[in-house]
Parts: sequence; C-alpha cells; structure tokens
Amino acid sequence: MGRIVVGVDGSGPSKAALAWALGQAKLTGATVEAVLAWHYPVIVTGMPFAPVPVLQSDFAAQAEQILQDAMADVLPADSPVKVTAAAREGNAAQVLTGCSDDADLLVVGNRGYGGFTEALVGSVSQHCVHHARCPVVVVRDGDQNGREHPAPDVEEQDVGAGRKES
Repeated sequence: MGRIVVGVDGSGPSKAALAWALGQAKLTGATVEAVLAWHYPVIVTGMPFAPVPVLQSDFAAQAEQILQDAMADVLPADSPVKVTAAAREGNAAQVLTGCSDDADLLVVGNRGYGGFTEALVGSVSQHCVHHARCPVVVVRDGDQNGREHPAPDVEEQDVGAGRKES
C-alpha cells in the first residue's frame, strides 16, 4: 500500500491529475489524498499603507467546497480506491511539497497560467518537480489538439511492457 498525494484546485488540469492518480491507485493499491491549498487574498493599497488581508469571506469553506465539487466530478461512486481530502491554508507549492514528505507519489496538473501561458510547466508544477521529496507526475489536461490524456486503467495498461522475455 502506498500513498499518492494529488493537488486539486478545481481546474480542468487538476481534475485530470485527480483522475490519473485514481487510476494509478487502482493499479497499485495505494490510497489517494486530494489536497487543495488556499490562502487569504491580500489587497494592496497605495503607499504608505501596508497590505491588508481580506477577511470578509469564509475562504476555508469555499476551498472545501471546491475540493468536494472536484472530487464529485471525478471520483466514481463505486471506486475501490480509498480517497481522503484536505483543504490546507498556505502557498500551493509549499503545501504540496510539504505533503510529499511521506508520500510515494505527488501528482499535479499543469495549468501554466502564470505570465507565460504557453509554458510547458506552471510555477507550482515546476516547484513541486524541483522540491518534492518523492517522485512527481505532472498531468496535462490535454494536448495542443484538444485531446484528453486518459487516466491509467487496469484493462488498458500493459504491465509487462518494456520488459525483456527470458
């Protein structure tokens, strides 16, 4: 039994990462921990005022709802995979790399919505690849032609592929 941590933020790529992690867990007998990182947004006013956190919404509850909605969209009702979910306050890259301490695999989606929309890997994915303490899989939502990448499936995977016959 292993533990797969997957970053979920409600986006298409994060749902693809969750689906991939579920397929991998089904193959390996691992459990899945879906993690959504959130933080209080900050509004910066003109000088000489300091940044002021916005405390008018229940961001923790909103994060939980986003996580539950994403899981409902992806997780089949009859899934044999044990899945836990956690919404944690903090920077997404730091929260996910922190969760990698005792994980067997970290799975993240690739949004690439920073300053470079054509980037192959987004900033959170990049940070995870370089700083996680376990192997990292970056799942793209689809390729340039709009085709989706399927999650691994027991029936579709050739487990013996790449091995030489003796």
